[in-house]
Amino acid sequence: MGEEVASFIEKIPRHPGRSGAAFEDILFLCRKELAELIRVDDPLRIVLCKNATEALNIAIHGIGLKKNMVITSAMEHNSVLRPLYLLEKKGMIELEIIPCDAEGRVNKQQWEEKIDKFSPGLVVLNHASNVTGAVNNARKLLNDAKKKGCLTILDASQSMGLLEIDVSTIGADIVTFTGHKYLLGPSGTGGLYIKKGIEIEPFFVGGTGIRSDLREMPPEMPGRLEPGTPSIPLFAGLLYSLKWQKENPVPLKKMEMLTQRLEQGLIERGAEVIRVGGERTYIVSFRLPGWDLKEIGYILDRSFGIVCRTGLHCAPLIHRYIGTAPEGSIRLSISRFSSEEDINYTFDVIEGLMNETR
Repeated sequence: MGEEVASFIEKIPRHPGRSGAAFEDILFLCRKELAELIRVDDPLRIVLCKNATEALNIAIHGIGLKKNMVITSAMEHNSVLRPLYLLEKKGMIELEIIPCDAEGRVNKQQWEEKIDKFSPGLVVLNHASNVTGAVNNARKLLNDAKKKGCLTILDASQSMGLLEIDVSTIGADIVTFTGHKYLLGPSGTGGLYIKKGIEIEPFFVGGTGIRSDLREMPPEMPGRLEPGTPSIPLFAGLLYSLKWQKENPVPLKKMEMLTQRLEQGLIERGAEVIRVGGERTYIVSFRLPGWDLKEIGYILDRSFGIVCRTGLHCAPLIHRYIGTAPEGSIRLSISRFSSEEDINYTFDVIEGLMNETR
């Protein structure tokens, strides 16, 4: 992927639609692969952004609510919460946040009760928690909301490229995603799918290279929501990764086995692990008694080369429900490239650190 990105950096920069010369339209090819991944017929309904945060802001600020009640969950990332808080502060919406259970999934009963009670204009749901890996039954939760006439946004940042997402059945009017997680693309890539018939008012405006005579953004998708010059080299990298993954399917059984082994091994070595049953992604969140979170994260990374995240993970509300407030947790993630040796090495390091506190 790095070579693919580098090769496009070295080329003369050309944007599709802004040059008379014929050349490969990397952006359209990337949209096409993304559309195929989530069962979308029209690739032009895929808007490319620099990350999921930008995609969520475009959707939340531009969706044009006819009802100002919005429902979301306590498992959400700040890329959802902060745009909603901003609209609430401005008096533009009323916000209802549904609690989570101890594994990090939205409370289904309260979700259904609040939707029945308020019939909100919009619901925003995280497909999978970036803290615990717990996966919501998005199809049921979003389709329940659709029955009440709600517009629906699915944040698939933690699931796209790993879990099946079929937009024809999942009940999402909009799906947002990032390119650098399970899609294995470069940082600085992401986007959103917008169902045909859903109109989004542009949140950012500027040059598009087409219809330059208009005072407003052109009506054609996806250019209507893509002002400015995109990072074509980065999307070339994402395109490369999407094609590679088609030829190299995710080894789900291996990743599940390694996750279960990591979870159980950490428990055996004295870690306080957030146990997650049912459908999940391959994340393990835990704490080590006797160790400060920031200190342990620094030691694992700098002294032992174990990549981890510590703290609230940009999802501050969930920790109240999973028992890790106010500090948060340590998070380890299993990838398709993780191995038994990686797990064994991690166990040795954790065991040594725990022995220091005994």
